Amino acid sequence: MRKYFVFVLTLIVLLGLSACGAQSDTDGGAASNGKKNQLVKLQLGTGSPGGTYFPLGQEIATILNNNVAVKGFKVSAVSTGASVENLAKIGQGKLQLGMTVHTTAQNAAKGEGQFKGHKVDNFGFMGHIYPEIMQIVTLKSTGVNSIADLKGKKVAIGPPGSGTQAAAKLILKAYGIEDGDYKAYEEGFGDASGKLQNGTIDASFGFLGAPAAGINELQAVSHKVKFLEVKGDGLKNVLKLSGYGKYIIPAGTYNWLDKPVQTVSAYSILVGSTSQISEELGYKITKAFFENAGNITHEQAKYITKKKALLGSEDMPLHPGAKRYFKEQGWLEE
Repeated sequence: MRKYFVFVLTLIVLLGLSACGAQSDTDGGAASNGKKNQLVKLQLGTGSPGGTYFPLGQEIATILNNNVAVKGFKVSAVSTGASVENLAKIGQGKLQLGMTVHTTAQNAAKGEGQFKGHKVDNFGFMGHIYPEIMQIVTLKSTGVNSIADLKGKKVAIGPPGSGTQAAAKLILKAYGIEDGDYKAYEEGFGDASGKLQNGTIDASFGFLGAPAAGINELQAVSHKVKFLEVKGDGLKNVLKLSGYGKYIIPAGTYNWLDKPVQTVSAYSILVGSTSQISEELGYKITKAFFENAGNITHEQAKYITKKKALLGSEDMPLHPGAKRYFKEQGWLEE
């Protein structure tokens, strides 16, 4: 818990600094248009290794680097604590692009939830990526059969600043399990998987694409993976307290999954700084993102489509460059 409070304090400091203006690039990445702090050398905040964001973000950076024809342009994908951290660092000017759960971005835009009193006002939506599916797993050997059974257990709830952790805490609370009723491990699914295997923890939460490579790998090693469902009154409470939606993981999503799993989902989205990415560069990034997504090999890239482009954009601003591209394509009404 100490680490969590340190993170929250750091977030507040970072957001406070953002009010003083984004920091200029230190390695010569300023745009040639002469506008202060508008950059062409960008950093894309992803998530922790072992999750979906990190490998997918690396491929997104590659297609942008290969298809955005701007002198000096380069995107580097960096590992982070995911959603909250990515948005906070965009606010501070330490990141220019970020992957995030859409509900976390809504909170940042409105100064609510994890961002209560610390609104981030220099980012805009740039496109839907894929559906984020809450996958809560344990092993058959733990004796845990439901979320309610996690009281008093050792549970991986995701890194500080991640959409996973925010959702995990909300789900546990919906089942009457408060902070302190369980031992929290604040880490990504990759590290949590190893701890499940050796018995250090009893369950792990992960906002992941489906099928998730990490869960398949855990099953291949243990042959004992079991999903915990979000259902009944607990599900009703989660939906009442959040912007998440009901989701069914169909049987066969994993070749060893023989029955559907009830859970909740959100949207993974791409956001960009409006103070460090110009409208013109934002337009070119959005265009390259949607017109070259077919070159991404990651399983979740199949959801980067025209039909789904604006999913998760409600209640937050659009990046001016993205807005221009969406209008040009006829995806956004005038």
